[in-house]
Amino acid sequence: MRVHKYGLVVLSIALFAIAKCSWSQNPVYPTKPVRILTTDPGSGGDLVSRLMAPTLASSLGQQFIVDNRGIISGQVASKSPPDGYTLLAFGSSLWLGPLLHDNVPYDVARDFAPITMAASSPNILVVTPTFPVKSVRELIALAKARPAELNYGASGAGSSNHLSAELFKSMAGVNIVRVFYKGPGAAMTDLISGQVQLMFVAAASGMPHVKTGRLRALAITTAGPSALAPGMPTVASSGLPGYESILTLALFAPSGTPSAIVSRLNQEMVRSLNRDEVRDRLLLTGTEVIASTPEQCGTVIKSDISKWGRIIKDAGIRD
Repeated sequence: MRVHKYGLVVLSIALFAIAKCSWSQNPVYPTKPVRILTTDPGSGGDLVSRLMAPTLASSLGQQFIVDNRGIISGQVASKSPPDGYTLLAFGSSLWLGPLLHDNVPYDVARDFAPITMAASSPNILVVTPTFPVKSVRELIALAKARPAELNYGASGAGSSNHLSAELFKSMAGVNIVRVFYKGPGAAMTDLISGQVQLMFVAAASGMPHVKTGRLRALAITTAGPSALAPGMPTVASSGLPGYESILTLALFAPSGTPSAIVSRLNQEMVRSLNRDEVRDRLLLTGTEVIASTPEQCGTVIKSDISKWGRIIKDAGIRD
């Protein structure tokens, strides 16, 4: 009898250890609603989060609530418990912000665990129809022949259109004068009227003007051909090899979130992002899906910080 009881005790301990190990590898998650912090309503992070939320809720059995906290989303997420119940959807400004601003209240490498790179939004290089260039090569040649005489519009220090132009200037070795505006709408208005000569504009806002002939498109800033502008050459393929400038959006969890939870979220988010209806909806807003692994997401962020850090430093950009 004693031997039998002893055997039962040993068996119980073994089963408990197996159960504990199994839970650590496959934790029960989620058991309550999950919130995704992001920027303002209508932003890229807001749209991607809302498109994914129903699918995530269906596959994981809990609500995914989009919480628009605006610019402070990163700060709030960085101080949230690393339990998988607070996530963050944010664009490139999350990891480029510390290069442009002082006293940013978080450290991207220290405070966040990448889940997936979600989407990207390129710019297109456009000029006024009367501007005497029809290609990137012609623009570079004219800019070299007339240093500091050409100008471009930008919507603010460190904005996507500003950084795209400064990267172009650096790689092409040209001096084109920047003209700052309070927002992209005002810059676009002056571009169309000929007050400024060229600009890197978001594909979604620029393509309608290209189609009506109010602007002439020279190239798109993606590394390769894009479904957002079928048939349009890239800057890289039409005079500036290696050029790429895109605004990216990623999903994060607070640093320290269990890897099993990050892995499960990645699996479900990638599945959601790759649905045809999600891809098609994002294309209408000038955005392309680039779902990735957590490791690939982290690599893109490190590469971005290195690449844009050099441009920001060399151009003396501070906001």
